[in-house]
Amino acid sequence: MSATQQQTKSNDASSPGSQSVSSSEQLPLDQVFEVLKNKRRREVLKFLQNREGSVSLSDLAEHVAAIENDTTVRALSSSQRKRVYVGLYQCHLPKMDDMNIVDFDQNRGRIELAENADQLDVYLDPDTSSPYWHQYYASTSLVGTGLFALSYLGASSYGLTPTVVLIALLLAIFAVSALHYSVEHGHLDHLRSKVSPVSRSPVEQ
Repeated sequence: MSATQQQTKSNDASSPGSQSVSSSEQLPLDQVFEVLKNKRRREVLKFLQNREGSVSLSDLAEHVAAIENDTTVRALSSSQRKRVYVGLYQCHLPKMDDMNIVDFDQNRGRIELAENADQLDVYLDPDTSSPYWHQYYASTSLVGTGLFALSYLGASSYGLTPTVVLIALLLAIFAVSALHYSVEHGHLDHLRSKVSPVSRSPVEQ
């Protein structure tokens, strides 16, 4: 933001009843959710996270407009661009700037992430890379229950006795638990780093 905007923002933050948030200050949860409940503001944050440095307001508006209209930037109409541009300029970006989530220079039409932006990461893009362990445990339990039922319905004559089923179920639960522990504590990654990668041809790479 410009020097004039910084001074104005500083004055606003010191005035009674101001909603501005100073740099590095922990954002209240109600303000976090107020920002993130709006899809347009979420798209702004995602766009900025994938860019280095500042971006122009026109590029940002075109990107958001293309998403909202389910089309490409080149296929956007002037009215579609203008509607998003005006909304960002007048409402969304000033609100996010007041919270130090973005740094919005209205004079130059440039936007970049500010100091408080990283506080929204955990809500904006939760980690979905971890396996759904509850599904593994549930599947193991269901399989065990099915095997128990089969053992009582005559499968014991083929060696599938309740005792065998119980032992197999316990071993399966132990295996899943061990895998869960190894993944969560990074033991598998450590093991992979110890194994020399197999050389591949340039085509395979």
